[in-house]
Amino acid sequence: MHDKAEKLKKSKIPQVAVSDELKHRLPPGQMLTERFPILHEGEIPEYDLSAWRLDVFGLVGAERSFTLEELQALPQTRVVCDIHCVTRWSKFDTAWEGVRFRDFLALVDVKPEARYVMFHADQDYETNVPLEDLMGDDVLLAFKYDGKPLTDKHGFPLRTVVPHLYFWKSAKWIRGIELMSEDRPGFWERNGFHNVADPFREERFSGEALPIPEDEWVRKEFD
Repeated sequence: MHDKAEKLKKSKIPQVAVSDELKHRLPPGQMLTERFPILHEGEIPEYDLSAWRLDVFGLVGAERSFTLEELQALPQTRVVCDIHCVTRWSKFDTAWEGVRFRDFLALVDVKPEARYVMFHADQDYETNVPLEDLMGDDVLLAFKYDGKPLTDKHGFPLRTVVPHLYFWKSAKWIRGIELMSEDRPGFWERNGFHNVADPFREERFSGEALPIPEDEWVRKEFD
């Protein structure tokens, strides 16, 4: 799976017909879908929720560990947003519920030198995001999608939603939040994907932004 970026560079860019009123919402090279494709590497984890914890560590005054019940007791926010996958699908008006990341961070004594976050997730996955990118109104630690608890395949019990970046930055099954002073590449960022991942700049790969097969996501399982 580590050569995925190379495999995705070898096909034509899809030609997409989109209505004029939606064009400004669809990043270049993306295909609009009403499906919710299911893409991840590795097996879907199973949890004993009584033992599940979200750990916060790195550049914090004191490391903290949160139970799922503690997180669910925090004030909840509903966000409706468009999401964009590096494999060229986009889905508009997706509805998520959870805790705003900036609100959650207010519970933690973050040191002033912290500039980056590494999200650690099962299975052995991690992805890096600048801290300033996580402070917006629509960035969540999400428990629910479309009014229902997350399914296992979509990240139950907790995932991140960072809608303005390609969706690999929205990690499923998160277990740890690491605050860092210096940036460090995550799993896909070490394996050929772009470090920033802005869909409207088409930042898919490290180096030159090259094509992805238009049917990469079509052949996957979807809701």
